[in-house]
Order: sequence, then structure tokens, then C-alpha cells
Amino acid sequence: MDEELSIIDTKTRNEKIKNFLVLNKKLIFLSITVLIFIILGFYSYQIYQDKHKQRISEKFNSAIIEYEKGNSSKSTQALIEVIEDRNSTYSPLALYFVIDNNLIESQSEVNELFNILIDKTSLENEIKYLIIYKKALYNADTIEENDLLLILKPLINSESVWKSHGLYLLAEYFFSKNEKQKAKDFFNQIISLESVNQEILRESQKRLNRDLSD
Repeated sequence: MDEELSIIDTKTRNEKIKNFLVLNKKLIFLSITVLIFIILGFYSYQIYQDKHKQRISEKFNSAIIEYEKGNSSKSTQALIEVIEDRNSTYSPLALYFVIDNNLIESQSEVNELFNILIDKTSLENEIKYLIIYKKALYNADTIEENDLLLILKPLINSESVWKSHGLYLLAEYFFSKNEKQKAKDFFNQIISLESVNQEILRESQKRLNRDLSD
């Protein structure tokens, strides 16, 4: 009796499955098709990304070679294109090279390139904070206090490893302008940080003890 019931249950279950497949074959076919397209699209995108990154790498390396050959104009244009491509690896490297070798004289143009990296490029937080610090460092000698503070605000309000560098830049900026109380405030912020670059900590302590002691 139990065996007969088991056979009946199996037949009933198989019949239900068959009926479900018949009634929903269009939906099932559509679902399988969509899944296949998603998988193909994912792998196609990965292939495209890998090839694109390879092209950017080749363009960056070619720009460096052109610079070493003395073709600075051609090199600069290629590096700008790499930056504008917003690649997380090569765009920052391209901007660093442009700045380190003074390839662009216009400060506003360089700042526009900084903004591409900071505002429009997908970067790890610490890389982005480093670029913010470099932008502040690049501009520190030529901009007003409020503009420098505005550039560094995201870094100063973060817990980044570069925070102490930003505070130290501000402290030295105000010290150079003989605004000693402001300088002292920023040096003291460095001293109070839980995580701080040790060299910056030592230099801040020296400055406080030697030049800003009451």
C-alpha cells in the first residue's frame, strides 16, 4: 500500500512539474536567455576593460619615452589624455609626472586636471586624499588662506593617513605668514592625533618648542 502511494505521489509530482514547464516555457526560455546575455555581457565588459587598461598603459609608457627623447609637447598631450581617461592607476601617475617635470605652465590648467582625478575618477580613498594633499601643496604658495582651507577640508575632516600632512602644510603656511596662533593650533592638532606620521610629529614638536612656546 505504501509503495503504491509513493508511486502515485511521484507521478503526481512529475505531472505538476511537466505542467509547470509547459505553462511557463516562454518565461523560462526568456529567463535563460537573459541570464546568458548577462554572463556574456559581464565577460565582454571584462575583456573590454582589460584591453582598455592595456591601451592606457601603452599610451602612458609611450608618453614617458617621448619625454625622454625630448618631445615634451607630444608627451604632455598624451599624458593629458591619460588623465582625462580617468583610469585609477595611470591617470594619477600621469598627473604626477606632469607636475614633477613642469610640463604645464598654467596653474589653472593643472588644477583642472587635479579636479578630474578628485571629482570624476574612481579611486581608493587614500589615493584620493593623497591627490588632495598634492593639490594643496601645488597651490600653497599662490592662493589665499580660505582657498587652501577649502582644498584641504575633505582631508582634514577625514581619518586618512595623509591627515597629518595636510595639517602640517596648514601649520607651516600660517607660520610663514607670521600668524603664529593659527600655526600653533594646527601643530597642536598634529600632536593630538592618534595616528600620525612620526617625522611630521617630530617636526611639529620642534616647531612648538623652538618657535611657538609661550
